[in-house]
Amino acid sequence: MEVTAQSVWKNCLSFIKDNIQPQAYKTWFEPITAVKLTDNALSIQVPSKFFYEWLEEHYVKILKVALNKELGDRAKLVYVIKMENTYGNKQPFTEKIPSSNRSAVRSQDVDIPLKNKNPELKNPFIIPGIRNVKIESQLNPNYNFENFLEGDSNRLARNAGLAVANKPGGTSFNPLLIFGGVGLGKTHLSHAIGIDIKDKYPEKTVLYISAEKFTQQYIDSVKKNNRNDFIHFYQIIDVLIIDDVQFLSGKTGTQDVFFHIFNHLHQNGKQVILTSDKAPVDMQDIEQRLLSRFKWGLSAELQSPDFETRVSILKNKLYRDGVEMPDDIIEYVAKHIKTNVRELEGAIISLIAQSSFNKKEITISLAKEIVEKFVKNTKREVSIDYIQKVVSDYFQMDVDTLQSKTRKRHIVQARQLAMFFAKKYTKASLASIGSQIGKRDHATVLHACKTVDNLSSTDKQFRKYVEDIAKKLAL
Repeated sequence: MEVTAQSVWKNCLSFIKDNIQPQAYKTWFEPITAVKLTDNALSIQVPSKFFYEWLEEHYVKILKVALNKELGDRAKLVYVIKMENTYGNKQPFTEKIPSSNRSAVRSQDVDIPLKNKNPELKNPFIIPGIRNVKIESQLNPNYNFENFLEGDSNRLARNAGLAVANKPGGTSFNPLLIFGGVGLGKTHLSHAIGIDIKDKYPEKTVLYISAEKFTQQYIDSVKKNNRNDFIHFYQIIDVLIIDDVQFLSGKTGTQDVFFHIFNHLHQNGKQVILTSDKAPVDMQDIEQRLLSRFKWGLSAELQSPDFETRVSILKNKLYRDGVEMPDDIIEYVAKHIKTNVRELEGAIISLIAQSSFNKKEITISLAKEIVEKFVKNTKREVSIDYIQKVVSDYFQMDVDTLQSKTRKRHIVQARQLAMFFAKKYTKASLASIGSQIGKRDHATVLHACKTVDNLSSTDKQFRKYVEDIAKKLAL
């Protein structure tokens, strides 16, 4: 078998995966690709300089052991840091690392400073005719870290947020992209980071804005012929938080202006925080040069909270509102509303309202009545766990069998169908679907979806499977 860069790196990854935490592997090693093997030097491509620095600081020993196993004691590791160049200056340079036989190769970005013809800074948040020099952060003080409770579903994102708040622009998490489904706390967490930064660094200019409002401001600036003033305003922000960045899809002009603003902020050590309903790999109609910048820092996913976290969220909400409620009622609500935090808090508010308006005692019976109405009237996202159960039941197997490593045809098809419906009916990323359905990677999920599409159009029996399961999911 021919030894290639890919085969060597695949063996290295196999060793590394067995020796570090799964989340660390997913975050720091899955995005790496092998690009070249020359003699005993392996070149690997990483998304950013920060990524390379983090690997050097935290994983250099394990990388050395893994590489030596494959290529011997004289093995070398070359980092290729892929950074698209905006202005065509493609000259790479090699960065020598002292006391090491590793090197890093990258292409420099060039940022052309924008000259502001008008010395007076134009603030797109200021209403014309009203004097207001101060830039308001647009942050909601209710969205803070104190009421953003930690659980398995949000631990990585929350801790990354705290790290950014402690040292904005000075960590590997720049940009920090927080992604996940509706109502899981993306906006809350982004505000919490901004509020914490304002408390710790009062002199820093922090600004929160939705991608929709940013787009509207850009359109207005073009109409009024002050595009440069608009860009100049955003280039002086120390911490820029853009919510729902997927809204930029298909808007090439806004993407272009954001690209220049992003470059300027990043190169000047400013912090960028983004939220999205999907991971960069799943974003449609976003320019590749912008997507690559989204991947420079850390993409942290928020998932649906587990039962214990849901109970904690409800208790915290009741405590803040000064309301007492029996534990069995709280647990009943937490058990039956699983999709997201927004629905969970909405149900408990409805329960309190019904109790106070109708002067009814809060009982399990009342909780059941409210939860049923609430769930019925709320468009819910089917969970990946539920999809796996429906598919397993349909093929008369248990979920453990569906998730197993077996290559038996009927089990593989069941697993592929579960992945197909998870991608179709949930907002989870491909990586998240794969990790929840048998600890597979995003490429396996992509392959599964293509296989299901192909078989549906060529195999009558398989098409019936798809139709039957869709009916059972009642979607």
